[in-house]
This record gives sequence, C-alpha cells and structure tokens, in this order.
Amino acid sequence: MEARLNLSASPLAAKSMRYLASASRVIVKDSTLPATTQDLVMLRASQINGCGFCTDMHTKDLAHAGETSARINLVAAWREATVFTDAERAALVSLIALINAANRLNVIVQQPAGDHQPGQFG
Repeated sequence: MEARLNLSASPLAAKSMRYLASASRVIVKDSTLPATTQDLVMLRASQINGCGFCTDMHTKDLAHAGETSARINLVAAWREATVFTDAERAALVSLIALINAANRLNVIVQQPAGDHQPGQFG
C-alpha cells in the first residue's frame, strides 16, 4: 500500500505538518501529563479514528518505553480495564484534538502503517 499523497513532497503539506508537529511538541513537552499516559491517549484516539499509521507508532512507542502488553491491549476497553489509574482514565477523555488532526490527515492520505521505529520523530 502506498500513501495517496507524499506529505513531505508537497511544500504546502510539509509546512502544515511542521505547524502540527510544533503544536504537538508544545502540548507534549509542556504538559504535566506523563509521556506514557499521553501515548495511551493518542493510541486510543488513533484506534477510534482508524489511523493505522498512528496506531502502529503509539503501540511501538509504548512497548519501547516499557509499557506492558496488557495495558497496550486494554486501552481499547479502558473504561472496564482495571490496569489504569483514575488519573489515566481522566486523561483518556482529553488531549484528543491534536491526535485527531494527525489521524484524520493520515487516514485521508492512506499513510501505510507498520514501518514506525520508536524515536524516529524525535
């Protein structure tokens, strides 16, 4: 499978992606929310939005960071899963707008999933 559009080949798309990445860095780095919780939230939103690229990325990043397979697998059922704290449950209904934008962009261009390497985006 190939993406419909090469986002880095289009000057306008590449510029838009830099702004999206910049906004993401501000939220991620300035937030007091732990990085693992942020990735769990982004994984869940990516699952809901059907973004294979982002689901692949966040799953691998969580595993690379030492997250358990039980928590990674149960994020889809976070309401009923006993492996999440109350704070993590609260976070799983926030921090959604930015990942929604990335998911929707990747779904639109049909960005292929499976090749992500933890840390490749800095």
